[in-house]
Amino acid sequence: MTKQTRITIVSLLFLGVAITDVYAVITQNKTLEMIFKPLLMTTLAVVYLVSVKKPSFWVLSALFFSFWGDVFLLDKEKFFVFGLALFLLAHVIYIKITTDLLQKELTSKMITSAIPFVVLFIGLLSLIYANLGDMLVPVIVYGVTISTFGTAALLHYRQDKTTASTWLLLGAVLFIASDSLIALNNFYTPKRLFDVSIIALYIVSQFLIVKALIAKRS
Repeated sequence: MTKQTRITIVSLLFLGVAITDVYAVITQNKTLEMIFKPLLMTTLAVVYLVSVKKPSFWVLSALFFSFWGDVFLLDKEKFFVFGLALFLLAHVIYIKITTDLLQKELTSKMITSAIPFVVLFIGLLSLIYANLGDMLVPVIVYGVTISTFGTAALLHYRQDKTTASTWLLLGAVLFIASDSLIALNNFYTPKRLFDVSIIALYIVSQFLIVKALIAKRS
């Protein structure tokens, strides 16, 4: 079996898991979701491992923390904070990976790259602030972290406009969009549409980030 065949097989496996998990969210089938949500990052990690010659410890660590974030968020009422903390760690690792790709001469690009993410964060925070209560500090820390990831991804794209950097930027933006909808769903106006959008954006974002990092190591 050739390497490309293996990549195709595991990619189709990830796609099947992703479609099933989205279906579980749409139909509110908790049993199906309990089975397939933990398989999302598991199968994506397999895609990564099959695709690269020398796997990165950091990429696998980000997927590891994302896996546990998915597991804890299966029960949001009891473990929301734990899930948030695990995804925070995943974002910090993605920031480390992305900043390692940056050239050192950042100058004014750092500020201008941060502006859209800062504006988004402030706007979102203004909507949910009144309902945060004890979650105010954790949400601010998380918001600053994901904004930093978006900034780093945009900086990298502006320095190196390749297909891989485009995938990384799009993945970061979609991850931020997914997290923003989680905030709106939990602290502003819960909607069924948000639940479906959150998981769909999350799956695509993680896939694009991993696809970009595979391309960077190829």
